[in-house]
Amino acid sequence: MLQWLAANAATMIVCAVLAFLFVLAVRRIYRTRKSGGCAGCSGCSGCSSCCCSQMEPEKAEVKNKL
Repeated sequence: MLQWLAANAATMIVCAVLAFLFVLAVRRIYRTRKSGGCAGCSGCSGCSSCCCSQMEPEKAEVKNKL
């Protein structure tokens, strides 16, 4: 068991760092969305009002036209 851990230590460290960075990214997105900010919508330039919520009525209009 100890031999396997020694052989795979680098892989485990890289995976742990990647998992940590993923958790930080998710946490930032959650906090940004909770505070009313935009968390990276396409076409959004970081405005204070998220463009994602503005896109929903447009989608409904397109569906009604079809």
